[in-house]
Amino acid sequence: MTAFEKLCEIVAKLCAPGGCPWDREQTNESLLPALIEEAYEVAGAMRANDTANFREELGDLLLLIVMHAEIASESGRFDINGVLKEVTEKLIRRHPHVFGSSDARDSGAVLKQWESIKHAERKHKSGRNADETSGHYLDDLPLALPALMRAQKAQSKVARVNFDWTDLGDVMAKVEEEIQESKQAILEQDRSSIEDEVGDLLFAVVNLARKCKLDAEAALQGATDKFVARFNRLEDELQSRGKKLGDIDLAELDKIWNQIKETPDAKR
Repeated sequence: MTAFEKLCEIVAKLCAPGGCPWDREQTNESLLPALIEEAYEVAGAMRANDTANFREELGDLLLLIVMHAEIASESGRFDINGVLKEVTEKLIRRHPHVFGSSDARDSGAVLKQWESIKHAERKHKSGRNADETSGHYLDDLPLALPALMRAQKAQSKVARVNFDWTDLGDVMAKVEEEIQESKQAILEQDRSSIEDEVGDLLFAVVNLARKCKLDAEAALQGATDKFVARFNRLEDELQSRGKKLGDIDLAELDKIWNQIKETPDAKR
């Protein structure tokens, strides 16, 4: 028995009559928050370069995938073997440059080929012929993604069909344009317009990150981590002076904050 088969056997026993009461109460819906949380914990462990924790979190994520499949099998929808069969067939189908006769070799050509195959698959699932033009290219853009990730994925996808600026200066100009439009909306005190323009500004900044070959989600996560570390140091500094947050005016807080920013380890 392989390690994966052993895991599946254990999960089946936990979910079976006489198994774990908590596991037996779970549904695909009740386990969804845990699935999302574990995916984020995997990302956190990887970004922290914590090999042991990364391995552990991947295991936790895999456990939830097996549990979801086991619950689905109980109602006769599918089982883990069906999941493995489908993903294996998909990998072969979407890599004709490896398993077929396609001559796509560089990553750009491979991505365009991948999108073309996915588009044909969507048409097939909807009952349309492959040469029909109905349906939209971004129909499979996941609604449940975090906003920054969803924005960057949308931008990356349309870039594969040449809807993209080639000059980084144009992207910077768009960010500056959206800043000016946000300022105008704020001056007019139109809440709906402010929300719209700030959304456009965020979308433009995500595009700037993408064009600089950065992951917007990771960049913002890093900026937030840096802010938290600096704010913790500010709080420690106040405590060393016998003061506490909430009792200090902004001018003094700014002075301490700027001193913290100038220390070498605070620049990371």
